[in-house]
Amino acid sequence: MVSFPLLTLILLTPVWGILVLLCMPREADRMIKMVSAASMTVAFGLTVYAYWAYDVVQGGMQFQETVPWIAELGVTYALGIDGISLPLLLLTVLVGLSTVFVSWNEKERPKEFFIQLLLLIVGAIGVFISRDLFIFLLFYELGIVPTYIMVVVWGSVKRVSKEHAAMKMTIYLLLGSAFMLAGVLALYLNAYPEGLRTFSMEALAQAHVLGNLSENVQIVAFFLLLLGFGSTLAMWPFYSWAPDGYAAAPSGVSMLHAGVLKKVGGYGLIRLGLLTLPLGVKFWAPVIALVAIINILYAAMVALAEKDLKYIIGYSSISHMGYILIGFAALNVISIDGAVANMFAHGVMCALFFAMIGLVQERTNTRLVSELGGLAHQMPRVAVGFMLAGMSSLGLPGLAGFIPEFTIFVGAFKEYPVSTFLAVSGIVFTALYILRLLANVLFGPRRAEFDGCKDASGVELVSLVLLGAALVIFGIFPQMLMGVVNSGMEPAAALLLKLHALQGGLL
Repeated sequence: MVSFPLLTLILLTPVWGILVLLCMPREADRMIKMVSAASMTVAFGLTVYAYWAYDVVQGGMQFQETVPWIAELGVTYALGIDGISLPLLLLTVLVGLSTVFVSWNEKERPKEFFIQLLLLIVGAIGVFISRDLFIFLLFYELGIVPTYIMVVVWGSVKRVSKEHAAMKMTIYLLLGSAFMLAGVLALYLNAYPEGLRTFSMEALAQAHVLGNLSENVQIVAFFLLLLGFGSTLAMWPFYSWAPDGYAAAPSGVSMLHAGVLKKVGGYGLIRLGLLTLPLGVKFWAPVIALVAIINILYAAMVALAEKDLKYIIGYSSISHMGYILIGFAALNVISIDGAVANMFAHGVMCALFFAMIGLVQERTNTRLVSELGGLAHQMPRVAVGFMLAGMSSLGLPGLAGFIPEFTIFVGAFKEYPVSTFLAVSGIVFTALYILRLLANVLFGPRRAEFDGCKDASGVELVSLVLLGAALVIFGIFPQMLMGVVNSGMEPAAALLLKLHALQGGLL
């Protein structure tokens, strides 16, 4: 068993990178990028070690660290990971490391850029390893604050101004944060009497077992959390910030937001919703299932009509979040296993898509499908990245997206057969817009105007290799992902059985 504070080291590694960057001169362009890459490489190595050292047989929360902090409020510096949070931690550092290399050619104020980028990564890491709700909230807000600055300063102007996109994204996320805070306060104030109150997630998860949380309190508190986390997840109707935000943001920020920060919403629904407010989740589950179908079908049809590469993948991301929502709403171990695994697979796939789109935009100065074509002739490596991401989005067997989506459908069909059938039909729309994108952008006759476009090379290949390898490895060996996730779901298994026993189960 690990005897050193592994999770604190993972958390502090990018923080140390930030501190070093603060002491460096702005002119040290190359050294700034090397320090950022080194800090994330160390964090990635430590996280891979944590993934390897995690005991799947034992399951439950591991690598725990607890230090008292604000005793009067019941706040502790408490860290830990289980099978639910560990894959998302791996996703965070994997995508975070990739974003550093994707942003390698950033020339405008690189020092400030990489400091903000590492701050975003620290916020996401902290969310997934926190065992204290107060610490969770701090890191959640840390992941939102740098977004506005990065889009306004380093974003690009296409359909909407970067100021408009940044403000829209920030307002939606902060409003969601306000609802989430209200739900957290409702939980904190009602879980235990004054003098015994705590932000410990384990203690809060026991409050409903002890009978401290009435059904009405759980229904209201979870509804507030649903509004908050739903905004982060881009759940209908709180989704419109996402496509504009991704389109205006630099490629690295798009990768982090679509690939990682959006998954905070799904993680929060499971960690704070299902495990802490189960009766509230049961009450709202049919509504979530309905909203999931709207997410899947509506966003897929909009993606089918879009012509801008970033908007296509932005709406595709919203559509895929519907699969995670219906997996959650089905409230059985199989479907939630699939939802958690799909958060990982989709995060890797979406990050790879945005990385390749960034390279295409940098080389051709356009993202419009109608202005592109035949790029596989000049940029075969970029074409490989597009194909890997596209086929994973389609759920091709042998890539990471297949088993999670199949597992969601198997679990969800037990509870919502009609909704699941509609969700499966969403794959048809996905196939249409993904295959059309790949055909129109990559294939066809060679176009002379793109002969000067260089293929991905050097550090630009790092994101392709890392993210592409993850899609292939976890696709060929799905048990490496599904086994870890299932070990984290064991504590929830008995709770889900109780929920199904109540009033004869779900609708």
